[in-house]
Amino acid sequence: MENIKIIAKNKKAQHNYFILRKIECGIELFGTEVKSIRLGKVNISEAYAQIDDGEVFVTSMNISPYEQGNVFNRDPLRPKKLLLHKNEIRTLIGESAQNGYALIPLCVYLKDSLVKLELGVCKGKKLYDKRNDLKEKSAKRDIDRAIKEKNK
Repeated sequence: MENIKIIAKNKKAQHNYFILRKIECGIELFGTEVKSIRLGKVNISEAYAQIDDGEVFVTSMNISPYEQGNVFNRDPLRPKKLLLHKNEIRTLIGESAQNGYALIPLCVYLKDSLVKLELGVCKGKKLYDKRNDLKEKSAKRDIDRAIKEKNK
């Protein structure tokens, strides 16, 4: 029975990428960053992860400075280390080495009292793929509307 509260979601990721696999990982944060995340002041829409020397870092994840943090606040855009097991990092190295694959943060959430990040192994969509998704969504919406009207 885990207590999960979603803080931020990357809605663009679903539109711009095919999500092949999802991985839950921890984030190495400082106290004022955790307090700011608990207040919901985090943005992951432009964020991405990269592997450097056998460690995974998330870059461009914006955690706004904590208002009461004064001297203890860190740079909002500093690279944050992701906490993963070595075998998970090895598989990520293999998967991200393929052409067109990227590591994209999908969601930041609180699991019990810990801040977790859901990392997706993603492949970029072409423009025609995005168009097909929009067509399918609108067709599904029309079908749902028709069923709802019929059931009235």
